[in-house]
Amino acid sequence: MVFYLSLMLIVFCMAMSLRTLFLPHRLKGKKISFENFLYLACIYLTIMIGFGLIYILLELNGFNVFMEETDGWYGDFFERLETGFYFSAVTLFSVGYGDISPVGIGRMIAVLEALIGYTIPAAFVFRAVFEMEPR
Repeated sequence: MVFYLSLMLIVFCMAMSLRTLFLPHRLKGKKISFENFLYLACIYLTIMIGFGLIYILLELNGFNVFMEETDGWYGDFFERLETGFYFSAVTLFSVGYGDISPVGIGRMIAVLEALIGYTIPAAFVFRAVFEMEPR
């Protein structure tokens, strides 16, 4: 029960973070500003942490999500946490070093995360450029 509640809370937080990109409202002042950069960084951080927690929750509950070439994944909880966040960041930014591979349900989750990683900059640029134009 706690697993499903945690999973739903994580997905809800990520969805609310992404929702801000698609709601019609103006970004502050200039097209490029420090506030807009922080806004984008916070969205990326929320998504990266959210997917990292999803990977960890699934792995801790018996779902095989990763196949790692090193022994790091099977260490203590903090090593697992680090590996989950690392894989999430590498997937979100589409780097894909190849030292960790998704397996099973992890493949579909990684595809969804990579798709979101591609969508965030496009949505941000759209908002920064097109919503700033006078109507």
